Amino acid sequence: QVQLVESGGGLVQAGGSLRLSCAASGRSFSYYAMGWFRQGPGKEREFVAAISRSGGSTYYADSVKGRFTISRDNAKNTVYLQMNSLKPEDTAVYYCAADATLSVGRTLREYDYWGQGTQVTVSS
Repeated sequence: QVQLVESGGGLVQAGGSLRLSCAASGRSFSYYAMGWFRQGPGKEREFVAAISRSGGSTYYADSVKGRFTISRDNAKNTVYLQMNSLKPEDTAVYYCAADATLSVGRTLREYDYWGQGTQVTVSS
């Protein structure tokens, strides 16, 4: 089992940047592929980005490709989401999640553990 705690959210103007962090504790962090999801106001939770156990493979939603970068530091048990060129439509609660399967999931049901979320608000 693993516990996940996100941080780094906040209020930023359009065009700005934020870096989210997700600290993991519990079972070996490198055992899990990691993902970021988000849920905007009145919307369903959606996939944002995912990274393999080693960090060698990354995947992105089309809406964030070229603007967001997912990375991980297995020595620090932390996964990051660098968000650049933020837009008002990026406003959401951002969640990190851990996937214990051998694949790198891109749907909610593939993830086993979730953090509590961190709010990102982008003003126009």
